[in-house]
Amino acid sequence: QLVESGGGFVQPGGSLSLSCAISGPIFSSESMGWFRQAPGKEREFLASINWGLGTPNVRDSVKGRFTISRDNAKNTVLLQMNSLKPEDTAIYYCAYSHYATATKDSRYAYWGQGTQVTVSS
Repeated sequence: QLVESGGGFVQPGGSLSLSCAISGPIFSSESMGWFRQAPGKEREFLASINWGLGTPNVRDSVKGRFTISRDNAKNTVLLQMNSLKPEDTAIYYCAYSHYATATKDSRYAYWGQGTQVTVSS
């Protein structure tokens, strides 16, 4: 089970930190990812992290603004979002993959329920 938290309302230029708590084991050969889906748009990959190595993979369009990290002790994956823009408004999902790294949503086996992020003045 994956449970996201940390979404909310923020003004442009602001920051939010999303957290995803993972219940159950996750192995070093596996990975966690963050996706988002805006109204009327397809779900898109944002970032993933290999659980064992901590190696991140961040989508180019958000690189420099979004950072993915993990806390092995707490079995939690984080997404730090800075310099937020109105176009970042979406439902944000964390997901679990049995692959060491993955950008396609078809390679993610489990999904959280999503958390709403709204960026508006």
